[in-house]
Amino acid sequence: MPSTLTNLLLGVSLVTTLHAQDDKYQWLEDVMGEKSLAWVKEANAQTSAKLEGTAEYKALEADLLKILDSKARIPMVTKAGNYFYNLWQDADHPRGLWRRTTLAEYRKAEPRWETVLDIDALGKAEKKGWVFKGAQFLRPQARLCLVSLSPGGSDAVEVREFDVEAKAFVKGGFQTPLAKTNVDWVDANTLFVGTDFGKGTLTTSGYARQARRWKRGTPLASAEVVFEGLETDMSASANHDDTPGFERDLLIRTPTFFTNEYFLLNKDGSRTKLDVPADAHAGFHREWFVVQPRTAWTVGGHTYAGGSLLVIKADAFLKGERTFDVLFEPTPASSLAGVAWTRHRAILHLNEDVKNRLVEVRHGKDGWTRKPLTWAPAIGTLALRPVDADTSDDCWLVTSDFQTPTTLSLVAAGKAPERLKALPALFDASKLETTQHFAVSKDGTRVPYFMVAPKGMKLDGSHPTHLYAYGGFEVSQIPGYNAPLGRAWLSKGYVYVLANIRGGGEYGPRWHQAALKANRHKAYEDLAAVAEDLVKRGVTAPKHLGVRGGSNGGLLVGNMLTQYPGLFGAVVCQVPLLDMKRYSHLLAGASWMAEYGDPDKPEEWAFVQTFSPYHLVKADGHYPPTLFMTTTRDDRVHPAHARKMFAKMKDMGHDVLYFENVEGGHGSGADNRQTAHFLALQFDFMEQKLK
Repeated sequence: MPSTLTNLLLGVSLVTTLHAQDDKYQWLEDVMGEKSLAWVKEANAQTSAKLEGTAEYKALEADLLKILDSKARIPMVTKAGNYFYNLWQDADHPRGLWRRTTLAEYRKAEPRWETVLDIDALGKAEKKGWVFKGAQFLRPQARLCLVSLSPGGSDAVEVREFDVEAKAFVKGGFQTPLAKTNVDWVDANTLFVGTDFGKGTLTTSGYARQARRWKRGTPLASAEVVFEGLETDMSASANHDDTPGFERDLLIRTPTFFTNEYFLLNKDGSRTKLDVPADAHAGFHREWFVVQPRTAWTVGGHTYAGGSLLVIKADAFLKGERTFDVLFEPTPASSLAGVAWTRHRAILHLNEDVKNRLVEVRHGKDGWTRKPLTWAPAIGTLALRPVDADTSDDCWLVTSDFQTPTTLSLVAAGKAPERLKALPALFDASKLETTQHFAVSKDGTRVPYFMVAPKGMKLDGSHPTHLYAYGGFEVSQIPGYNAPLGRAWLSKGYVYVLANIRGGGEYGPRWHQAALKANRHKAYEDLAAVAEDLVKRGVTAPKHLGVRGGSNGGLLVGNMLTQYPGLFGAVVCQVPLLDMKRYSHLLAGASWMAEYGDPDKPEEWAFVQTFSPYHLVKADGHYPPTLFMTTTRDDRVHPAHARKMFAKMKDMGHDVLYFENVEGGHGSGADNRQTAHFLALQFDFMEQKLK
């Protein structure tokens, strides 16, 4: 019998017999089945014949690959020990070189790099299509690390111990089999590990249910269980905080995508549950305990707003104190996008009407002080990351907007950003302008969106327009430099629109919570309102308006397709959820029921079915041309969603195309060539249908 993991990777539902239905396309859920793969090959060939034959297409794909392989890209780095590590992919190294350099070298225009691990050479030697998924270092020495390798880009990985000085995997070292594994160093001879230990050790979502302490030289199967969640939970894990002087072990039970229980693991093996709301994010930074409640929290005689950032001395909290310092409190127009904690300060990354702002906060003898930082573009994106939070206040600062190439700066405390790297202009943006607008949704809510268009564009409804949105899981959509989009779309005088609909995190947790479960239609109404506003303003017309989305955004555009077909001239639906009756029994789907609802409960299926495109599509419907795209190796959102929807619509006689990449995981490709092909197909399809 195949293991639980094998069942997950092959897309075999463990409860199929409980949910038998009259679905003649359910056989396509057999991901690697001979019949399914033959079907994929034929569907891909039909799409290739319609989209790839022209000289224009071939030139576009070549240009996109040139951009992705460009040696002028910024090599983003992560510090470990005295070195700065980077994964570099180009035409000669499609899967990548994991390499390192020093800060002195990195400051140079052409740094000298030392190769640590050649992923292409490793794949060739082992006859596996390995994709590098990151490395966790044992600190502070940073000689040993745990390298995660994925076959073809799936979420499932092998974890292997690696010596960066010897540049070799450690013989007889830590190694886990292929699974959706989480690991963390406890010390040089001990790991916390959650993986597939066999029957009953995974949740229904396919993630680890147990956290174990694994000692060097002992069998993985005999590792001591230190924590266990329920089978119906999303996951359970154990993490070691290795901050010098503040070492702690934290156990986390995750019942749903948006809820957690936190426990400190004491030295005697006992646990101390941390008294925080189930929907809060919580953790430690040095002497501080940090809490971000997602809804209003009343504690210690105070009520703290959902979306706030709260801190308290950790020792005081553990002794029962509940009066927090408020570092941030949201307003109707602002939210907290993130926090970069350094040695002595925190930099708050704020969204104000989806425009980035930064505030530095420090703690001194008089409490917390605040200082606005003036680095943000008027309409653009900032990303902040500490260089080494244990030892310095330095941060990496990445700035970007739709028209300005990305820059990387080093920011030391009290100093202006020192620009280190900048991406060259990869398309001509001089004739473009970026503006922000607000549409009014069905219930009166103002929905922001950004538009990139030619300067002085005549508002006559004639412009091919590419509308993108996500609208889920509190994920914000923010402006950024996108060279492939610029080359394939904007440089041709077309329009790009990024919508900030409910379900995302642009205005904090409340914006997300407004479109959960039975209120999911709010996200779809928001995007429809943006489409209608573009037409009303004379930017475009339905026949020139295309919509694209992936993952949850694939579900979004699936509902645009089935519920608002008259608004669009083309739809690109990528790695989507579409069959909302089966989603919770396919791969990681059970972990998303807090977002969408449980289709197995009649009272919840009553509303889930209202946004299940697979069940809404009709043979006599009139739908815009649609391209469905997915990957065989997607072990997060099952490829059968796209397969089944395409097959059903094709048999109904609708204008649909399909492409499935054999690798790539929950994305577009395992290397730049695959990504370029994926992108070229979607842009070529949009252009053909919307011109």
